[in-house]
Amino acid sequence: MTHAVEETVQPCPQCGDTIRSDARFTTWCTGCDWNVDPAAPDPHTGRVERARRTLARRHGERLLGELTAGGASSTREARPVAARRDTASVAALALALAVHAVTLAFAAVGAWMLVTGWGHTWRLIGAVVLLAVAWTLRPRFRKLPDDRPVLYRESAPALFALVDEVAAVAGTRGVDAVVLDLQVNASVTTYGIRGRRLLNLGIPLWEMLGPRERVALLGHELGHFGNGDTRHGVIVAQALRSLDTWRYFVAAAPRPTPLEAVLNLLRLPPRMLVTGVMLLLDGLTLRAAQRAEYLADTMAARAASTDAAVRLMDLLLVAASAEGMLRREANARQVTSHALDADGLWGRLAAHTRSVPEREYERLRRVGVRRGHSVDSTHPPTHLRRSLLTAGEPLAAAVRVDTARDEAVSGELSAARARLARELLRDGVGS
Repeated sequence: MTHAVEETVQPCPQCGDTIRSDARFTTWCTGCDWNVDPAAPDPHTGRVERARRTLARRHGERLLGELTAGGASSTREARPVAARRDTASVAALALALAVHAVTLAFAAVGAWMLVTGWGHTWRLIGAVVLLAVAWTLRPRFRKLPDDRPVLYRESAPALFALVDEVAAVAGTRGVDAVVLDLQVNASVTTYGIRGRRLLNLGIPLWEMLGPRERVALLGHELGHFGNGDTRHGVIVAQALRSLDTWRYFVAAAPRPTPLEAVLNLLRLPPRMLVTGVMLLLDGLTLRAAQRAEYLADTMAARAASTDAAVRLMDLLLVAASAEGMLRREANARQVTSHALDADGLWGRLAAHTRSVPEREYERLRRVGVRRGHSVDSTHPPTHLRRSLLTAGEPLAAAVRVDTARDEAVSGELSAARARLARELLRDGVGS
């Protein structure tokens, strides 16, 4: 399927330059940046998120300077960057353990009140409340989904061999399972009490990429396991989840009645305490999280080459366009009586991605520079990440994927790919 360019020509209403653009994408002026970012993010955010973005801006460029000066993206540093425990990481771990200690204290006191409170109604009520809070705050270990394709080494040896080879370049080990879903995204995490490693792989994103960019994607994600990303650790991640739950418990009621106004006042001290602890934990981990993203990018470049890592970043910029194309496909199937055309869905997505003009990539890069950390406080802006990759000597690919290997991996994914295509066309994007 081809995507014809629908060229439009008009004068810029701001500077008068001639604008030639593809009607499928945003019309904007390269000379004065008129309409370069028509969907700017809402600046009105909560106090915690504003503080996160302030910290992110503080760390982003400083980290870039440190890593560039240290040659993190250069071939001179042949081995992967090892995880390191600095003072902030140790303090974050200690604070996270303190958060979990509060949960344990609630459980212990609640259990004691339950055992000793028979015949004392209020003590029993207090025990139930404390145990209910502790149960809500308990650590929750991820389980493998039962509604998504899950691949293991036995069922996908070629894919896992590729993952293992990329992991070796990143200085870590591979994963125990791969979950395929419909997100235009990918991530790594752990599952189960034993902390087994999991790769979440969005089939739409995988199909948007070429073989080299897929290796870069794997290099980036697997790099998170070995580069000191504190937030990927179970203890800190669970503490942040507990604090989010506490924020819900002590949140102020909007447009309160007189009684709710009194309750809001009573909840103010614990709300300030929870917010303060969350901001402190954010401050201790945000720098490590951003550093981890930079270093994960260097792992992508080592595994697939600098050119492939940079190309991956560009393709991630058009994720929203890919989601829009898939949404149109799903909507079209739901309003017609034709059978679901699932077989060619991923090919049409790849063709759409290839048809995105360089002008649109340039617009999105300029948007990234303008927005900076206003969208995501844990990831450095794309233009800073690109700067790190291009600052050093270009890297060649350490992991190569020839046609036979690519076809072997594709064959292992074929059943899941077809299933997810049918599901997307039936239920829509985001299902």
